[in-house]
Amino acid sequence: MNYLLLCFGLWFATAANAQTTYLLKPDRVFDGEMMHDGWVVRVNGDKIDAVGPAANVSATGAEVVELAGQTLMPGLIEGHSHLFLHPYNETPWDDQVLREARSLRTARATNHARKTLLAGFTTVRDLGTEGAEYDDVGLKQAINQGIIPGPHMVIVTKALIATGSYGPKSPSPDSQFPQGAEEADGHDALIRAVRSQIGKGADAIKIYADYRWGLMAEARPTFTLDEIKLIVEVAKSSGRAVVAHASTAEGMRRAILGGCETIEHGDAGTPEIFALMKQHGTALCPTLAAGDAVSQYRGWKKGQEPEPNRIREKRVTFKQALDAGVTICAGGDVGVFSHGDNARELLMMVDYGMKPLAVLRAATSINADVFHLADRGRVKAGLLADLVGVQGNPLTDIGALRQVQLVIKGGTRYKP
Repeated sequence: MNYLLLCFGLWFATAANAQTTYLLKPDRVFDGEMMHDGWVVRVNGDKIDAVGPAANVSATGAEVVELAGQTLMPGLIEGHSHLFLHPYNETPWDDQVLREARSLRTARATNHARKTLLAGFTTVRDLGTEGAEYDDVGLKQAINQGIIPGPHMVIVTKALIATGSYGPKSPSPDSQFPQGAEEADGHDALIRAVRSQIGKGADAIKIYADYRWGLMAEARPTFTLDEIKLIVEVAKSSGRAVVAHASTAEGMRRAILGGCETIEHGDAGTPEIFALMKQHGTALCPTLAAGDAVSQYRGWKKGQEPEPNRIREKRVTFKQALDAGVTICAGGDVGVFSHGDNARELLMMVDYGMKPLAVLRAATSINADVFHLADRGRVKAGLLADLVGVQGNPLTDIGALRQVQLVIKGGTRYKP
């Protein structure tokens, strides 16, 4: 049945693309900044042609698409994805890296890409293949060439780790396991690794500014501040940003001062650290859904039992980041939980204290700005026709983001 649905989806996308001009008539349009009742959107080819009140936008030569009861928005942008991972309650991370063939992982990733697109996320920032080498380069090419359906991809390929700090970890010091990212240390090796990843196709560089060192699994900083500054200098010379996995206060501090543009996770941030982020313009991608999922995998019965310490502490640090005025990106670390359920992060952001309007901005215009994607993230004439229609109004019920009725990517309709 799923195969038949996929075939139909591909046929529909091809057939729909033959009609190049649409006039989309929803109940309201969220343009990436504000909500507008009674607006319409005209699409011509792969671009948005016109936007505004219905009386101001011509329907001449366009197929009129009625979207009764729907909110039309920019295509959502997933800020932290791992298309080569699947939920850890299905297969633990170590086993995915060590036991699953890369061909199997790539086959899964094609399915994950399709589910992501049909969930209304027309762009993903995919932050590491976790042992699948440079296979995200080929996946991105396959999507761009129309071989498989999927979102636009911003990729980091292998990611960078300090020697001895990542995983999978061998139980014996006499054996060495393959790692889920590329090990590099010091001046020459780091320059070579950054340039190599860029040369292979990385759109950005990801580092692990801290991680669980040794067998005790205690998170501590990894790269020195000077090493991070070097990575950033080399990456920026090619026009690429550096993003940092950082969950400890000191790992976050080094990443901020080193010039990383986003902090992923930030679990143990403090008011002082968040003030530093605000001062340096560093954005936070909080990945609330990942911690929520892992806690449930470990036995927490959500809704039936009190929240574990990890969840309560995350609520506190997320509020501290909001109070400090830190720029918040939207990204759930999807792959830890199911692809296609990306909206889980957006619903949790509201539950953790963010206003629905701020969440919609985070998942569209703010992500676009932070990730340097000037051609999307807003419903504006001249930008890419990446659009999603959801049933209802997400400003009054954020759960509407799970009621995706229409997906258009680059002017092609993938979900009628």
